[in-house]
Amino acid sequence: MNETDEPRAEALAAKTGPETLSGSLAEPGEVALHMASGAHGADGPEAVVVDPAPVVEPVPVVVEPVTVAPPPPMPPKAKAKEKDGDSLIETVKTIVYALLIALVIRTFLFQPFNIPSGSMEATLLVGDYLFVEKFSYGYSKNSFPFSPPLFPGRVFGSQPHRGDVIVFKMPNANSPDYMKDFIKRCIGLPGDRIQLINSQIYLNDKPVPRVRVADYVETDESGIENHVPQYRETLPGGKSYLTLARHPDYPVNNSGPFVVPAGHYFMMGDNRDDSDDSRLDVGYVPAEDLVGKAEFIFFSIDGSLLEFWEWPWDIRFKRMFTSID
Repeated sequence: MNETDEPRAEALAAKTGPETLSGSLAEPGEVALHMASGAHGADGPEAVVVDPAPVVEPVPVVVEPVTVAPPPPMPPKAKAKEKDGDSLIETVKTIVYALLIALVIRTFLFQPFNIPSGSMEATLLVGDYLFVEKFSYGYSKNSFPFSPPLFPGRVFGSQPHRGDVIVFKMPNANSPDYMKDFIKRCIGLPGDRIQLINSQIYLNDKPVPRVRVADYVETDESGIENHVPQYRETLPGGKSYLTLARHPDYPVNNSGPFVVPAGHYFMMGDNRDDSDDSRLDVGYVPAEDLVGKAEFIFFSIDGSLLEFWEWPWDIRFKRMFTSID
């Protein structure tokens, strides 16, 4: 191209504008422009080289798993304390359950008693341990520990029989033994008339049969034998038992008559001359003060229960697990 042609070419280029790119975009590294017609041959414009666009490689994103660190291990001492605490709780629970079961049995079924005095010899001896049946005569406030005033009278009550050996609360408020546990034999029911003449019981003006039997033999602390007159009494209804007559001239061996009021009972000890009973301070026993019926002896010892090293010689094995007549 000569110099005169350069203005024409510039004017033509300005008029027609740049040529549209044919086809698709050039691949990287190729020449991408062709000039318009009239710009042919070796004298045409120089080709423009377009650098390829940089290829952007995707950056991989690595997601690492999130791990939760475990709690620090409990020190051995803390674990031991926790176990000890659990064991203590279980022990307390066991004790509470056992006490509740014992309370239910004691209140509604059977209660153990021991004999501290000789007022019921020879039927019961000092050192006898026995079970009292709590449901025999129903339940009253005195069926419960400490005799709480939950309700008056008795519920599910039934009347004792003549000859029953009964535990009751001392009813005489003027006695130093008020509300202590006593055990005696029931002789009179409500409405009965009782009188003693020369140690002989008259029940509703009829003598209670009384037969002399072999003496009761006891040994005192010095080892000396003592023979006590013994009798077998038989009440109306057939109940039979043994009684002792230590002092025939004992004042209450001639006493009465006693008329048993309604809702009350007349009690006497089998050791007739050594018993505080309905003839003396005890008086008539209200039905509300009955605790239960003595049923059987489960243990008996002639000595101290605490001196266990003496048990082989002191335990009365023949009296154990015997019923009470």
